[in-house]
Amino acid sequence: MSRDDAALLQHTALFGAMAPDAVERLVARAVRRKYRRGEVIFREDDAGDSLCVVVSGIVKVYRTSPDGDEMVLVTLGPAAVVGELPMVDGGPRSASAAAVEATTVLTVDRAALLEALRESPELVDGLLRSMGSMVRRLTDQAADLVFLDLHGRVAKLLLTLAEERGSSDGDGRALDLGMTQTDLANMVGGSRQSVNQVLRSFERLGYLEIDGRRIVIRERELLQRRAG
Repeated sequence: MSRDDAALLQHTALFGAMAPDAVERLVARAVRRKYRRGEVIFREDDAGDSLCVVVSGIVKVYRTSPDGDEMVLVTLGPAAVVGELPMVDGGPRSASAAAVEATTVLTVDRAALLEALRESPELVDGLLRSMGSMVRRLTDQAADLVFLDLHGRVAKLLLTLAEERGSSDGDGRALDLGMTQTDLANMVGGSRQSVNQVLRSFERLGYLEIDGRRIVIRERELLQRRAG
C-alpha cells in the first residue's frame, strides 16, 4: 500500500509540499491501523508519540468532562491529520480521538516526523500552517458558543459539513452525516433533543430535508443567514 499511502500524504496540507522521495521514506516508517465504529484511537493525556492521517472513515476529536459529558471539537475525514500538537511541544494528548465509523489511519511516530523535519525544511511550514488552522478553528468555536444561539450554531455546522463532505443533489447539497444527532449535539454544545428540534424546525421552514442521517440543504442562503 506504499504508493497509495504516499499519494495520500501528498494530498494533505501538512505533507503536501514534501519531495516525493522524502514522502516515500516517511511512508516506509508509517503503520496502517484499522478501528471499528466507536473504537478509541487515543485518549486525552496519553503520550503524544505519533500523529495519524485519516485514510478512510471519519474521526471525531473530543474532550470529556469529569462527569463524562463529551464535547466534540471537530470531525475529520480522509487526508486529515489528527494529533499533531504533541509533535510540536512533546506533551501528552490534549484531546481524545475515536472512529465515528469503520476507519483506517496511517500512523507516523514522532521520531520519524522529527527526522522528516530535519530532512525537509518545507515540512516546518506545513506544520505551522496545520497548527494555525487548529487555533483558528478553536477560536471560531469559542466565539460561536458565546455569540450564536443554538439554531445559529447548528446552521453553521451543517453548512461547514456540507461544504467539506457534501455532494450535489439537484438544486441542493446532500450531506450523509455518518454520525448521530448526539454527536451533532456534542459539537454545538446542545442536547440531542434540542438539536433534533432545531433540525425539525429547519425542515418545516424548507431550509433542508431529513432522511435518517442524510440531510439535503435546499435553501443554503436562508440557512447561511440563520448562521449569522
